[in-house]
Amino acid sequence: MVGLEPHKFLEEVEWSTLVFFMGLFVMVGALVEVGIVGRLGGAITSAVGDSTPGAQALWWALALGADLCGNATAVGASANVVRLGIAARHGHPISFWHFTRYGLVVATVTITVAWGYLWLRYYAA
Repeated sequence: MVGLEPHKFLEEVEWSTLVFFMGLFVMVGALVEVGIVGRLGGAITSAVGDSTPGAQALWWALALGADLCGNATAVGASANVVRLGIAARHGHPISFWHFTRYGLVVATVTITVAWGYLWLRYYAA
């Protein structure tokens, strides 16, 4: 494209967010490499099992809990990290604790709804 300079685009990149994710991926890769992720997965599988209907409910609870609890803190979900970077760039920085004050409410409500759904699906007869 004529007239578009690379430095103009590079100014718009969320560098702090990219560095955060690079560090996160390095840490996760290291945890996989040393076997911690595999051992944790094996421990969860041993505790929950995989053949009974109740075990299926526990897997769903684990998946929903891991996903929805990410709403509680600024670093709990990738979208939160991106959101904070964009807010700061536009002159509206949000502190970790300010985010958490509202995030805990959102996480509590969504987990309660998910718990109700799982109870209705697997245990209400």
